[in-house]
Amino acid sequence: MEFSHNDNNNLPLTKFESMLKTNHVLFFDSEEFENIIHHYLNQGKIALAKKAIKLGLDQHPTSIHLKLFKVEIYVFEDKLSEADKLLNELYVINPMNEEIYIQKANIFSKKDNHEQAIDVLKKALELTDDVVDIYSLIGMEYLFLDKYEDAKTYFMKCLESDTNDYSALYNIIYCFEFLNQNEDAISYLNLFLDKSPYCEVAWHQLGKQYFTLKDYNKALTSFDFAIISDDTFVGAYLERGKVLEKLKRYKDAIENYTITLKLDEPSSFALLRIGICHEKLGHDDLAIQYYDRTVHEDPLLDKGWIAITKFYNKKGDYQRALFFINKAINIDSENIIYWKLYAQINQRLKFYEEAERGYKKTLELGNYELNTWLDRGDLLIKLGEPEAAIFNFEQALDFYPENAELEYRLAGSYFTLKEHDKATFYLKNGLKHNEDYAFIIEELFPKVSKEILVKNILKQICK
Repeated sequence: MEFSHNDNNNLPLTKFESMLKTNHVLFFDSEEFENIIHHYLNQGKIALAKKAIKLGLDQHPTSIHLKLFKVEIYVFEDKLSEADKLLNELYVINPMNEEIYIQKANIFSKKDNHEQAIDVLKKALELTDDVVDIYSLIGMEYLFLDKYEDAKTYFMKCLESDTNDYSALYNIIYCFEFLNQNEDAISYLNLFLDKSPYCEVAWHQLGKQYFTLKDYNKALTSFDFAIISDDTFVGAYLERGKVLEKLKRYKDAIENYTITLKLDEPSSFALLRIGICHEKLGHDDLAIQYYDRTVHEDPLLDKGWIAITKFYNKKGDYQRALFFINKAINIDSENIIYWKLYAQINQRLKFYEEAERGYKKTLELGNYELNTWLDRGDLLIKLGEPEAAIFNFEQALDFYPENAELEYRLAGSYFTLKEHDKATFYLKNGLKHNEDYAFIIEELFPKVSKEILVKNILKQICK
């Protein structure tokens, strides 16, 4: 039984909490203690649950159910040896209690012995009439083992026993998706909907499968049925909006996203999508309005800052774009996309030192795309720092060996420093790997390209 402070069943709970405030110990039968403990565990009030277990066992020292709650606390606190010892004692007393097997399986699972957990849970199945929870536990253990077909089988058993077990339905679809079995998922959902035609969750999941397969018209129909089944289903309106965007029906998409703002607290996702739709429609003022609302609603949503920055970037308003990307970086200085945008915008504004700093930070955060190395190196060349450029390009060669674009740049940089042996080595390598990029020497190193040694090497290779 679950206690509620708004019903007449909470008298034992009220009595228990009053007792804790005094030195008077009151008597409760074991079932009352079980309900009190269950309530506290559901509320996440572990300390109060432990007090109730102790007092309960003081009054009912032979209660197996209360001792099983003690096992549950041990497991929660990772005191697995204590839990195991107590379970073994309980098994001797009552070897036919399925909860003993469930807790034993929980311990095996905590120790990553998932196969043993499954074996124990299958024994519990033989002892219980309430199989659904155990099917679900077995399914979860198979998920831990990455055995998605087996997991799917047991979650399907859950749904066969209880068609309202939406948790099982979500897990089934998760397995289908992980196995890339979207068509099979569609077949399964259609069979399920034949029996439960007004299940909004199933229609919603069916729509998502069609969306993945880019069958947008069928996806739209599925979400329509989800909304018919429950016209307050926010998720269905959001997904329907995404489909309508794919179909370029931006006004209709805005309408669906707007409905979600009325049904629930405004979500940053919906606000962002409305802004993007308005931008597609050329409604610049409204687009900016919704982008502003997005970043205000959720300052940690990087897609909001990226959208508003890119909006001004496209308009050529680089100062305003820089203003917003700076605000984004102040909130999250570890975001690679922010720093890359920061670098690109500063480069357009001809703030080359800041642009180079942005690319450097992007690399430090683990973005090793070739263009990032090239852009940073080219800026270092422009800034008159050939040594730093060489270090940058040589690091890049570790990731992109025998890359002609890097080798020509290294050749030009070494020629600039009058290190002709290294320069010649890289120039010949560049020509060997791809002659088409030889223009890099003339474009980035115009003085170098006029040197007789460079001209002779280029002529010799071209012959």
